Order: sequence, then C-alpha cells, then structure tokens
Amino acid sequence: MASIQQTPSGPVLVLKESALQQKGKDAQKNNIAAAKLVSDLVKTSLGPRGLDKMLVDSIGDVTITNDGATILKEIDVQHPAAKMMVEISKTIDNEVGDGTTTSVVFAGALLDKAEKLLSKDVHSSVIVDAYQEAAEKTLSLLSEIAKDVEPDAKEALLKIAKTSMESKLISEDSIELSKLVVDAILKIAEKKDSTYSVDLDNIKVEKKAGGSISDTLLVKGIVLDKEIVHSGMPSKIDNAKIALVNAALEVEKTEMSAEIRITDPTQMNMFLDEENRMLKNMVDKIHDAGANVLICQKGIDDIAQHYLSKYGIMAIRRVKESDMIKLSKASGGRITTSVDELTENDLGYADLVQQRKVEADKWVFVEGCKHPQSVTLLLRGGSQRIVDEVDRSMHDALMVVKDVIEKPAIVAGGGATEAYLASSLRKWADNKEGRGQLAIINYAEALESIPLTISENAGMDPIDTLVALRAKQNQGRKWAGINAKDNKIAEMYSLDIVEPVSVKEQIIKSATEAACMILRIDDVISISGGPQGSKSPTPQ
Repeated sequence: MASIQQTPSGPVLVLKESALQQKGKDAQKNNIAAAKLVSDLVKTSLGPRGLDKMLVDSIGDVTITNDGATILKEIDVQHPAAKMMVEISKTIDNEVGDGTTTSVVFAGALLDKAEKLLSKDVHSSVIVDAYQEAAEKTLSLLSEIAKDVEPDAKEALLKIAKTSMESKLISEDSIELSKLVVDAILKIAEKKDSTYSVDLDNIKVEKKAGGSISDTLLVKGIVLDKEIVHSGMPSKIDNAKIALVNAALEVEKTEMSAEIRITDPTQMNMFLDEENRMLKNMVDKIHDAGANVLICQKGIDDIAQHYLSKYGIMAIRRVKESDMIKLSKASGGRITTSVDELTENDLGYADLVQQRKVEADKWVFVEGCKHPQSVTLLLRGGSQRIVDEVDRSMHDALMVVKDVIEKPAIVAGGGATEAYLASSLRKWADNKEGRGQLAIINYAEALESIPLTISENAGMDPIDTLVALRAKQNQGRKWAGINAKDNKIAEMYSLDIVEPVSVKEQIIKSATEAACMILRIDDVISISGGPQGSKSPTPQ
C-alpha cells in the first residue's frame, strides 16, 4: 500500500485512502502469474489430442468444448492481466476464427520466458524491444515460406477445412463436413477482379438435436424454423415463385380513435364484407403477380389465410428480417413493403419449397435456388450439447476457408511452421549483441511451446520430441511437425495438415502485443470505494 508519500514536511496523501498499490517486480510477477494461469487453463485443449473442458454456469447450464475462445468467454475472469489474455482470444476469434488456443498458449510462453529474464535483471524495456523485433522477423520469415494457392482451388480449401476440424469433436466426420463447408463458402464468395470477398452472414446456420453429426446437410437455399400458417395450404410446391412481403395482410386499425355508429344490422354486414373485400383484394394481388409461395415478415389475418389456401398459395408469416434478406439473396426476389407494389419481376424462384418434419418441429425448406448468394447449413448431432460444439467447430472451419479465399496463402500445421520459425530465429539471433539477443532466443523457445504442447497432449515425451524435431529442422526439413494421431514426427505437408497464413500472422501479432503490454506494467493501482471513516494506511 503506497498511497501516502513521506516528505520532510510530513505525509502527502495522493490517492484515496482505500486505494491499493503494487509496485515494481511484485506487480510484474502478479500480472505474469495471472496471465500464465489463463494460458495453462487452455493448454491441454491444444491439438488433435487436446481434451475438452466442461463449463457449468451459475444456473447449471453445461458447455462442453475445447474451443479456446468459448472457454475463456464462459469463465468469468476477474484479474485485469488475465482479462488481456481473454481479449486476445476474442480478437483472434472475430478476426480469423481459428488459432484462439494457440495464441493464448504462445502469449503465456512469452511471459514465462520473460519472467526468467526479469529474474536475471534484464530490464523489461529490453525484453519488449527484443520481442517486437523478433515478431517482425518472424512475420517476414513466415511470408517467405508461405505457399500461394488459387483462391477457388477446391482441393486446397478442403485440406484447410479438414485440418481445422481435426482437433474438434467432429474430426471423425471431417471429410464429409469439410466438403459442405467449402461448397457453402464457394456458393456465396463474390469475385471482384482477381480477389474474392466472403460475407459469412450469407450462410445461415440452423441447429437441431437428433440423428448424428453425419446427417448435417447443406441446403442451396434457406431453411425457416416456421410452419405453414393454414392446414388447407399445400405443404410442397415445385417451381416455386416466391413473394417476399414486409407488410401485414391484415386490416389496419386507424391511427386515431374513431367510433362507427351502426343503426341497422345490414350496416354491420356491410362493414364485415368491406373487411373481407379488402383482405381478398390483397390476396388477389399476390395471386395476380403469379406467386405460389408467400413469405411474410408480419402477420396474416385468418380470412386472408382462407383466401390464400383457396388459391393454393403456401404462406409463412412472422419471418425474421435477417431471414427475409437471406431469402432475397438466395431466391433472387425483392422484398416489397406493400402488396400493391408486387409484380412478377419482384418474385424469387426456387425448385422446391416444402414443409418437413425435423424431429418434433415442422420447418419450411426453400431449396434448389439457381444461383444462391445465401445458403443454409443444417447441423445435426446426438444431443443439444453435441450440436452446440458442432456449431462452434463449423464456425472455425468456415472462418479458415474464408481466410484462405481472401488471402490465398498456406503453411503446414502440426507445429511445423512454429518449429521452423524458431530454428530460423535462433540463427538470426547469433548475429545480435547485448541482452536483447537473450530475449530473441527466448522468443524462439516460446514459439517451440506450440509443437511441444501438441506432443504433450498426445502423450509423447516432450524432451525427446523437441530434440528430434530440432534435429529434423536443422537438416532442412522445414515442414517436419508433430503427427499427434500416430505419436511421431512427420512431414505435415504430405499429411495434408495445412493452415492459413493469415491465422499464423494474427497469432504472432496478438500474442506478442499482449505479452509486451503486460511486461510494460510496473505499477498496479486499485481504486476501491472503501467504507467511510476507514483508518489511514500506515506510511511505507
């Protein structure tokens, strides 16, 4: 506690009496320890043999996952330095989608190495500068070894998606699922000159417990978790002409309060008949436009439902706005805000619109759109928790395929890239002078923590593995990495274990920045609103 400074003229109170202050090495040690604990928490879930975590929240809901971002998001981290580690995983997850666990493990290793240097009286500024220099060199080495691929080369994209799934629950079904992921992305990818852009919002992901993971399917259109509004309507329509209407098929109430005086029973009938006529008029306009399917964002009156069913028009009501936009992109239809404006040119087209039973619910499938710019992945699994984990795994796979399409360069996985970068950094550090050289060597060792952790999680001996891996790298075999499935060192490229360069770049940048930020802190001042009239702390 150091909120009071003793001076010749007496004590000077700078901070609140209840403020706590931690200075110098104590502050650094505390922050590094907290960040390392977060790293250790996710360490065992790295790689193909990584284990899962069971997270139970305050109301007893259970999440079972090995996704680093999900683990760190679900646990309520309190320590400010630990929160920085959580932020890295969030950034990586939002930016590139995969590599969340790797980035946290790498940042933890950087801090662990820095702690040893700090205990040898190497100043934190020297370590920070050396780490930043090492990160720049690592990124330039990475761009040198990256292999360029064609952005729409299906074979390379399949390998990327499959590698992402290898460390997940869905690894057994990775071949089939990676085909669905690549097909979905290529359907919605937009080409501009020679570059592609992918908006993942155009892929709708629906989850339903039941069946098995292998029952997951890609619908070239949209699946709506709604059912047809009237039992008299057809449940299947071929060559569908779809009207997308963002208006209620109901008689609108007047905005101001009005009173209608009826003195004769015939006037009552006229009043009801007028309502019926207005609703029939709306339905006639939809029928005249040539629509045989109506997707409505708002409500549909019972009388309107009756007329729609008489015309044989299938109708679905209260569809979400996001689904309406996806339907517009999938079917090529235009969303109209008034039935009066609806024309044949506004209609969307699909080969088939059908209501199907998915477990206990009835859902509407809009399938066979000609050039869909929006598609649906319907995820299945034995239980709700399995489906949730399939969803997280598929998100990672979709993100890495998107990364490669937008920046078409890949490197080998399985820790091979990190092992090569570490080996090259060590050689580069030999030409450096001063204490910074030690920090660069330690940066290289921190990179090696990735293949080392993968091997540990696979039950391999870490020391033997590291020695053998270094030997292979020194022989010039730059794609030698950890084959965790067979517990040996192998050529990762020949095993089709590949990852996007953009993921590796983001891991190096984020982990280095977080480690450097934590190392720069030498003073932690905690301002807590203590009770009034608390005793003054004893001057230090």
